[in-house]
Formats: sequence, structure tokens, C-alpha cells
Amino acid sequence: MMKGTKKLLLPGSLLLVFLLCCSTCSAWFGSSSNSNKHKTISSNYGNGRRNSIPLDEPSSSSSSSSSSSSSWLSSSLLNQYRASSSVVFRVHGNVYPVGFYNVTLNIGHPPRPYYLDIDTGSDLTWLQCDAPCTHCTQTPHPLYRPSNDLVACRDPMCASLHQNEAYECEQPHQCDYEVEYADHYSSLGVLVNDVYLLNFTNGIQLRVRMALGCGYDQLFQEHSYHPLDGMLGLGRGRSSLVSQLNSQGLVRNVVGHCLSSQGGGYIYFGHVFDSSRLTWTPMTSTHFKHYSAGPAELLLGGKRTGIGNLHGVFDTGSSYTYFNSMAYQAAISWLHKELAGKPLKEAHDDHTLPQCWHGRRPFRSIHEVRKYFKPMALSFAGGGRSKAQFEIPPEAYLIISNMGNVCLGILNGSEVGMGDLNLIGDISMQDKVMVFDNEKMMIGWAPADCDKIPKSRHANI
Repeated sequence: MMKGTKKLLLPGSLLLVFLLCCSTCSAWFGSSSNSNKHKTISSNYGNGRRNSIPLDEPSSSSSSSSSSSSSWLSSSLLNQYRASSSVVFRVHGNVYPVGFYNVTLNIGHPPRPYYLDIDTGSDLTWLQCDAPCTHCTQTPHPLYRPSNDLVACRDPMCASLHQNEAYECEQPHQCDYEVEYADHYSSLGVLVNDVYLLNFTNGIQLRVRMALGCGYDQLFQEHSYHPLDGMLGLGRGRSSLVSQLNSQGLVRNVVGHCLSSQGGGYIYFGHVFDSSRLTWTPMTSTHFKHYSAGPAELLLGGKRTGIGNLHGVFDTGSSYTYFNSMAYQAAISWLHKELAGKPLKEAHDDHTLPQCWHGRRPFRSIHEVRKYFKPMALSFAGGGRSKAQFEIPPEAYLIISNMGNVCLGILNGSEVGMGDLNLIGDISMQDKVMVFDNEKMMIGWAPADCDKIPKSRHANI
């Protein structure tokens, strides 16, 4: 997860311990060497040299993170839910200048609203937490007060957040976690179960108990403030919200989003779109915690480049798109040739992004400059006879900066430690419905009006 132009500040190393060499999609580490930084949850203040976490609920025995809040439903009703229900959230934000998309979730007892950054590149949902908080940024809402329904250290949900089964349990009754993102943003905390108030598209509202992180110690980069309460993890792991809903039989294990180039859009869990209307390509097992597809060939202006074997990760935690060095250099060379003789000159004084161009006068929108640019595409082999082509039109790789210049929203991933990985960020997924089907192991997309929020199943694209 990384937002805006902060990505340009990355050194080569991405994570302390990482599952995936990816600069902008998030990855996990769980190290017992940091256990002395963790707090012990208690109903009282003071516990020797450790701080304790005051609770806002009466003490109760910890329930398993896999327990279903929907246990009152019969098996037939659960199957009906899973087949027909979905949850849709309205999205706010944009690629530039905001630099992120977020949703509002109501969590706790009683439910309170929180703004969460959406991130398909990570699993854990967490809130900045008054436990008390050692390091928290200013938040739009009061800090989350943790429930006392702790996830135990040996719970499978806790185990899914650690690198291996040999992690230590200094406090067996609680699950300590630590996550560091690619821009060196990190959160330290404990895992708890709490209530999420969710409105399903079949008209039913449920209070669903699921796990989330109580983040009481965050590390931020300077000048990186965003008005957010926490992170919404939408990855493929067990702790992901859609995985937890699926394990309770409430939705299919499908997550998707539609990000509008005008700002806003929506995300959803479950079955929403008619699959026959989408272009599909298989997920790869190479990066098992991320929505990865490949191999693909880069097309520039509709022509083959011969640059193939490109594996792409789709990640809403990245504002911009990253190509590996070979693909990036090919795109830059192609753009310079395409722009020769056109009324665009390099804007060396604009540091919004590495590559910007100015015109005779400041630009106000992409529509004024798109005529000078041609589309790009990634052509995925997909294992079938026909290739699945992911189109990247000019408006899906360009922004207009505050200086009125047009800037390239595709960056060199090799310069920030991504190696040969290619990351498809928010900018290139705009005005498309994206579907990540974890049951069929497929990724689908289609052009869509992301300003129209679907109200029921089988929504039109």
C-alpha cells in the first residue's frame, strides 16, 4: 500500500520480511523479535513495564475468530445468502490530487463510522486504536475503542498473519500483529473481534462479528497525512474481510471495485455482475496473497513490442501503475517518438511525477491532451486460444498536475525495488469494473460507468 507521489521516495528494499517483492502492494511480516513492543490487553491500567489496554465492554471469554455471527441462519438460508447476497460500499477519493480511495464502515458496539483506505494488496483491516495509542495520526473520527473479544495467539486467524508456524506467543490470550507496507508505513497492534454493521443488497442488515486490528502504534512518513481512520484489507488471505464474510456463508468469495476517473465509485463483496459481460484471465499462484495475472505482452499504440512474460498485480493500494525497467523504458521511448513534433515539451520544473509535459497554456483536463497520446495494453495469454487484453487508454495513464501540465502516471518499478513485477494501480483501473473471483481463481474486467452504484445482483455494466 502506498499513496500519491510518496512512492517516488522508496529505496530498493520494500519490507523487513516480505512475501512479495512489490513496492506499492502491501506485504506482511510477523516477528517475535519485536514482541517487547506489544501491549498486554487487560481490563486495568498498569501491568509492570507494559501498558494495558482499557476496555469499553464488560469482560467476557474470547470467542474464536471463525465463530459465525450468522449461526441463527439455517443451512438452506446460508446457501441462499451466499448465492444471492452481496455488500456494496460507496467509494470516495481520486487518484490525483487526493491520492487514495476510501469507504465508510460502521464498526463496534454501538456501531460508529470510520473512513478506511481500500487496499486489495493487503489482508488485514485495522483501525487506529485508543489502547491507549502510542503513535496515531489525526483521524476524522474518535479513535476506535477496542472490544475485549480477543483473538488468541494460536487462533488460525492470527497464524495467517505470520510468516511461519514457529511464531512465539508471549501472551497466549492475544494475537499481536505488526504490518509494514512498502512505503515503510507500519501498524503495530492486537487482533480483536468486533461487530460490523453491513447492509446487504437483498435488503437485509446484519451485525457481523469479524476480526480487525487495533493499531495502537503507527509509523508514518513525514507529510503523509490522509484523513483516514485505518485500512480496509481486501486481499486473498484469511483475515481479509471478504474471506471472513465467505467463511460465515454470507457472500461468495468475490471482491470487486469500480473507480471513477471523476472521483468516487464503489467496491463490493459477493456476486454482482453477469460474468459473461467481462473479459477474464486466470489468477496466477506465483503471488498467492495478491491478485496477480500473467504472463502478458505489452502493446503500445496497438502494436506488439515483443516485451512479454510480464506478470501484473492489481492493487488499489497504489495510486499509480508500475512497469518493470524494460517495459517502462519501452513506454518512455515510444512516448518520446509519438510526441515529436507535437505542441508538448518536457516540464522539468514540475516534480509531481517523473515525466511531465507542458503545452502552450495550462491544461484543465485530460480531454484536452488525449488526442496526442495513444492507448497501451497488457495482453494476457490466459492459457486459452484467445488473449485477454487489458486496455490502458490515455486517461488511464495520465494526470493533469496542479501546474496545468500532463504527467505520466506510469513509473519505473525497478527503481523502487520491485524487480520484474508490474503493478496495475488505481489510475489504470479507472472506469472499469474489476472482479477478483477467489473461488474460480479468475480476474475479470469491463468498461463501466463507475458513477452508477449497483443496487442489486446482475447489475448492468
